[in-house]
Formats: sequence, C-alpha cells, structure tokens
Amino acid sequence: MGEERRRPTAADLEAARDGSVPDVVGPSLRVLFCGINPSLYSAAVGHHFARPGNRFWPALHGAGFTDRLLSPYEDARLLDFGLGCTNLAARATARADELRPEELVTGADRLQELAARLRPAWLAVLGVGAYRLAFGRPRAAAGPQPDRIAGAAVWLLPNPSGLNAHYQLPGLVAEYRRLWEVVSPCVANAHPLGDGSPLP
Repeated sequence: MGEERRRPTAADLEAARDGSVPDVVGPSLRVLFCGINPSLYSAAVGHHFARPGNRFWPALHGAGFTDRLLSPYEDARLLDFGLGCTNLAARATARADELRPEELVTGADRLQELAARLRPAWLAVLGVGAYRLAFGRPRAAAGPQPDRIAGAAVWLLPNPSGLNAHYQLPGLVAEYRRLWEVVSPCVANAHPLGDGSPLP
C-alpha cells in the first residue's frame, strides 16, 4: 500500500477539519454528482467519499455507472465515464449536520455557477435534507426534480454515507439505478457498441 493510502490518524483527521477536497469536474458531463460536504477522512486523504463505510462507490458500480468498483483514490477516473463530483459545502466536518444552514444556501449558489460553466446534462444531489434546505424545496423527495439548475436536469439521491441508516446498500443501488436507466440511453448513443454499457 502506497503512502497516499496510509490510513489517517486521529491527529490527521482533526487537522483536516474545515479542509476541502478538489472537485473532479470537466465540461459537458453526463452526470455531476454533488455530495453534501467532505468528511474529515476525505479531506485528510484528498479524495471524495473516502471514509470507510461510505457506500457511494459500491452504489455507483452496482447501478451501472462504472464497469468496476472504483476506489476513492481513483476518483479522477470518474471523468472517463463522463461523470464528475463536487460538494454543496466545501468545508469538511465529522458529520454533515455540523454545517450551518447558510453554508448550504451559499453552496447552492456556487453549484448553480458551476453547472452554468460546465453544462452537465444531469446534476445529481446526494442528500434529500440538504437539497431541501439549500434550494428551498421542503417537500422534495428522491428522484427527478421539476426544476433545472443552470440548464441541468436535477435528480435527488439519498446520501450514501454509512451514517444514513434509512438506506442499506441494496436500496441505494436501486435508487442510483433509477438515474442510470435515464442516463444510459445517452450513453448507448455515444458508445461505439451501442449496448448501453459505460464508456471504457
């Protein structure tokens, strides 16, 4: 195991508080996934959804977005699949509920600016409660949303954090697959085999 994969110590995690993780983004993405904010673990290692127990990578693969299970340390490979990753709030915390409401509202403004610049086809926000607060949609539920954000269609997905007890992995995979089934025709049109599988 390389040095970059050394498990962070308690001191590393504390030092990562209020840190951030760089966006993995590019123009014209098929889906831009937006988490709530980085965990201390993610900020410590510099990669998205890196905290042990987070189900983002298994859910993504199980739903069909990637052809194999990616490690958080391979988050840059999302771009190979026409995918990207960002966060509503950049500030790393031990729990998402440590964020102030105004941080999420400010994050919504930043997300609109990012979507306007990158023009993703879909924006997938990972966290129902955070979305409701950030965008002033108190009754929003998982699934496609009626509003667009800077031209991007919006899909609301459950937070994949291991702290989200409302969803076990099979339930998360099912929710993520609903989005994949909408996105996959676009992939099939672009894929040289036309079989709907992820791009290599």
